[in-house]
Amino acid sequence: MATIFTKIINGEIPCYKVAEDANHIAFLDISPLAKGHTLVIPKKENDYIFDLTDDELQALTLFAKKVAIALKKSVSCKRIGVAVIGLEVPHTHIHLIPMNQVSDMNFANPKLKLSGEELKEISEKIGANF
Repeated sequence: MATIFTKIINGEIPCYKVAEDANHIAFLDISPLAKGHTLVIPKKENDYIFDLTDDELQALTLFAKKVAIALKKSVSCKRIGVAVIGLEVPHTHIHLIPMNQVSDMNFANPKLKLSGEELKEISEKIGANF
């Protein structure tokens, strides 16, 4: 059964895409911890990040780095935090989260409620910096 992320990749579910290449896609988290919270995923459905081949993991990491650089140019923050949890959706994904303090990366924090227009504006800004 296809994951929600595979449905996003296939265009069955809309997303606020910020970047894409032949093997990866990055889009805004719709329940973000911070403005600009982005998910970076391989297009190949895979449950666990460390089941990726070395080449796939390297490519995903380098793609995530490019997205993080664009994100940092687009959103006011001290750093872009990186988290791989992998329990919520059985499809490898990297969280890129703008942060100003360590507690900004706490997934128990309340999620932001952003409008579609805000998400669209943020995704376009990041995409323009990619």
